[in-house]
Amino acid sequence: MRSHNFELIFDRVGHFGRFQIVLYFICAFQNISCGIHYLASVFMTVSPYHTCRPPGNVSQVLFHNISSWRLEDIWILFFTGHEDQIIVQLQNGEVWELTSCHRFRRDEKSGLNSDYNGQKSSFPCLDGYIYDKSKWDSTVVTQWDLVCNREWFAKMVQPVFMLGVLLGAMIFGYLSDRLGRRLVLWSTSTGIFFFGIAVAFSSDYYSFMIARFLLAMSGSGYLVVVFVYVTEFIGMKSRTWACIQMHSFFAIGTMVVALTGYFVRTWWTYQIVLSTVTVPFVVCCWILPETPFWLLSEGRYEEAQRVVDTMAKWNRASSCKLSELLSLDLNGPVGNEPFEVKKHNLLDLFYDWNVGTRTLIVWLIWFTGCLGFYFFSLNSVNLGGNEYLNLFLMGAVEIPAYVFICWGMDSIGRRNVLVFSLISGALLCGVVMVIPKDYLVWTVVVTMAGKFAIGASFGLIYLYTAELYPTMVRSLAVGSGSMVSRVGSIVAPFWVSLSSAWTFLPQLLVGILAFVSGVLSLILPETMGMPLATTWEEAAKQDTEKESSGKLFPTTKNTALEKMEVIDSGVSGLGE
Repeated sequence: MRSHNFELIFDRVGHFGRFQIVLYFICAFQNISCGIHYLASVFMTVSPYHTCRPPGNVSQVLFHNISSWRLEDIWILFFTGHEDQIIVQLQNGEVWELTSCHRFRRDEKSGLNSDYNGQKSSFPCLDGYIYDKSKWDSTVVTQWDLVCNREWFAKMVQPVFMLGVLLGAMIFGYLSDRLGRRLVLWSTSTGIFFFGIAVAFSSDYYSFMIARFLLAMSGSGYLVVVFVYVTEFIGMKSRTWACIQMHSFFAIGTMVVALTGYFVRTWWTYQIVLSTVTVPFVVCCWILPETPFWLLSEGRYEEAQRVVDTMAKWNRASSCKLSELLSLDLNGPVGNEPFEVKKHNLLDLFYDWNVGTRTLIVWLIWFTGCLGFYFFSLNSVNLGGNEYLNLFLMGAVEIPAYVFICWGMDSIGRRNVLVFSLISGALLCGVVMVIPKDYLVWTVVVTMAGKFAIGASFGLIYLYTAELYPTMVRSLAVGSGSMVSRVGSIVAPFWVSLSSAWTFLPQLLVGILAFVSGVLSLILPETMGMPLATTWEEAAKQDTEKESSGKLFPTTKNTALEKMEVIDSGVSGLGE
């Protein structure tokens, strides 16, 4: 069955009626869970102030000439966590100098003072660490002492998760074409719940990482397949808005993480609470039908007819006979023409100099968009002020960004929105660097604006990429861009840590990448109101053709329908 006849079904039973609305919000609700687990590590891997635990019971503590009886009471005065030195006297009379990663015993008899000049013996932190519990009772870092020489274990939590995202997108995208969308939605949703709970009950670091990796695969698989699923149920008239706004629910997940982190301060309880969000979907996902589009591709016409009849009944519309539409297609001038499918590989994206240049620019935009998206989110806890409010706002600002995309790409053009978003993001990164440290509110506001700009560019690049390439390599182009973007998400946590070298180094580098990407985007052709290319010759003409006004309806229809080919390939890179 060809895509234009499939659109006739929506003309009969409704493009976005009651049936599609219910199905859409059931599926979109689960996107909240995906957004939750993608950014749960923001608070789970918090590294609080800490110091070496002394080898004995403490009788008195000295810190910056302030004396205390309990070591735990010092944290209210602790600021840097690395430079400050705590001096303690044990009950046996020994005096120890404690730092975050080392401890020193004074060899000569000494009182509790800070001006000791005698001999010291250095010892590693064999007795563990004492952590500041004023904000978090327990995190992954405090659970397994992921500090000092083990700090890199904590830094690997998010990159390994993103590797799971990459693998999950590849595996479940393929399986959805072979086994069906519904089965994959069931299995990935169940995986999200059980692996999410398994993370909370991990007994050691390695089982924790394995559970998180499998959770990432499940969440990524769901995001890929649900995008395909809702697309195959929603008609052309509502498809663009509905698909892009699916990722607004992902943003709501980020906001849920911030709220949960504020109220729950023990990491495993926090993880369990976040995992329960997926329960409503797991309970009701069995009512979701298979898409008629996939059923028809498998030759299961009677099942497809039943689904279409159900759609018509819910939407209070008259149903249609698929056999009639199929016969129209089979007897049409195109139906009997044989066609040969040629396999393409990555080298086809470098067909000639112009196409190769276009590919490299598009890849850079994918990388920059994903890197900036996760950098702004992960770095929100380092802005100062209330880290929970900061992350909440970073999620909230994504929702108007997606609205801006939907309006802008059909009003002022894809390229114009992309260039504006990237260059605006670059300039805002520069503005953050010159805001005085004491102006926390302005820092957060400008950072939100930067997330808005980068989020808009990241949301748009998927659809724009689909329009820049001819049909035979469109799926390959979008898929390769999505894979490149995953590299950005993997390096984002390390990017945040660059602030240890210079506070604004991450913002500077993101700003440079965004500015270069924005300038290079000017080389790309505008695709608004233009039919999708089916050959390399037509793709080359995009550089010279101007958009034709007054012909938006037929070209928009063409665009929406041909995008179904890309979506059906099981590759999705939009938003996350």
